[in-house]
Amino acid sequence: MRQPFPFSAIVGQEAMKQAMVLTAVDPGIGGVLVFGDRGTGKSTAVRALAALLPPISVLAGSSTNAASAEDQPDWADPLPGDIHDIPTPVIDLPLGASEDRVVGALDIERALTRGEKAFEPGLLARANRGYLYIDEVNLLEDHIVDLLLDVAQSGENVIEREGLSIRHDARFVLVGSGNPEEGELRPQLLDRFGLSVEVRSPTDIPERVEVIRRRAAFDTNPQAFLDKWNPEDAKIRDQILTARAALPKVATSDKTLHDCAELCVALGSDGLRGELTLLRTARALAAYQGDAEVTRTHMRAVAPMALSHRLRRDPLDEAGSSTRVMRAVEDVFA
Repeated sequence: MRQPFPFSAIVGQEAMKQAMVLTAVDPGIGGVLVFGDRGTGKSTAVRALAALLPPISVLAGSSTNAASAEDQPDWADPLPGDIHDIPTPVIDLPLGASEDRVVGALDIERALTRGEKAFEPGLLARANRGYLYIDEVNLLEDHIVDLLLDVAQSGENVIEREGLSIRHDARFVLVGSGNPEEGELRPQLLDRFGLSVEVRSPTDIPERVEVIRRRAAFDTNPQAFLDKWNPEDAKIRDQILTARAALPKVATSDKTLHDCAELCVALGSDGLRGELTLLRTARALAAYQGDAEVTRTHMRAVAPMALSHRLRRDPLDEAGSSTRVMRAVEDVFA
């Protein structure tokens, strides 16, 4: 199987790359929504990041990527207990997928051939401890998106139907991408994504040339290209692992909490999810940069991706949502 394009070799798109790295440091931040032009590296980035991350240890044969026999669901067939490493899973969710395909359903073949009522896991089971990627998420049926966001937040998939009562772990980072010209997500769904970034095709000629040069080099001689960039990917991997270990120790002052609340009030953000996500993302950035305490510098850096998709629309303000967030940051932090 061909290895993905190296994460460190992706040209530009710094906000998108930073958002994905921060969710790798702290998956509890929530999913990442990437809206923008086609061909801007959205799917390339998520696959590259997953390939960069260290492999996960799983119970051989586990349909839910269980880490040990104790984590294997009660409804699943018993396994010998052998542990092996697999790459961090990246599961694609196609637009036409049915609810049964996503959450799992009754195993009809087993029911007919053996007369046994058994569960056939779906995509959520395969994505456990990895990434679930949805291209054109804005075109996905609303009830499927609702289901995905509920599971992504709880970390557990629950099925109660057809005489089945099934639960299994479903802890994954949800990454959705789409083109805003083809439709928008409902505001309540936007709010459930942890981070949101906008990507645009580069207009700088040297940057576009570098994109072409690197892609051509990768297609011509993939192994040589990987050998060149693997050391850079290894640095990012080590930095992520170090940040994960340091994250619980990152301090948060009362002043920082006050800044979070004041900023969200100034923006008119509904609920408290904005403050919680902003704080969690700032802590992840502080850990990634090796800082012991969250500061306004960290909050300033992550505020657009944590808050821009939570704003109410203002027909009298033609500025983009990220611009509105940064304007509020400057006012509050002044």
